Amino acid sequence: MIEVLVTLVILAFGLLGVAALQGKMQLGTIESYQRAQAVVLLEDMGARIQSNRASAAAYVLNTPAGTGDGQPGDCSTLAAGTPRDICEWSNALKGAAELKAGAKVGAMVGARGCIDQVQAPDATKGVCRPGIYQVTVTWQGVHKTVASALTCATGLYGDDSYRRAIAVHVTIGLPACS
Repeated sequence: MIEVLVTLVILAFGLLGVAALQGKMQLGTIESYQRAQAVVLLEDMGARIQSNRASAAAYVLNTPAGTGDGQPGDCSTLAAGTPRDICEWSNALKGAAELKAGAKVGAMVGARGCIDQVQAPDATKGVCRPGIYQVTVTWQGVHKTVASALTCATGLYGDDSYRRAIAVHVTIGLPACS
């Protein structure tokens, strides 16, 4: 009889371990999903800047787009080009593409985006330096980790060890430069 009780105790501890592992896997799945969404939004803005190369410098933002910004919910009233691109990207960061009970749920938690100019273009003869822009997407993770070295939205998530960030450089060449 005692062997059965010992077996049940061992089995119970094993099942508790499996349940804890399942919880950790669920958190990992959420983090992975949020990172995948961030990559999609990052590529979206990179493509928008590439397609509007002549106005690339106009995409540079002084404050992060997305959660907490002042962009309108309806971007159709804005002129096509840079203002509309930034508005649509901001709404995508806010999750406007997916609604649940009137709430925007189609993006990462607390998503924000930054666009910075890393290198100004210089078409001076003999220099021909392309413009380089850094597009960054940040969001709030579900557990602490090492704080990102990227500065976009620093301090906007309370503890920066919850802030996740991913960035890409977009290079705008100077085709007429020699």
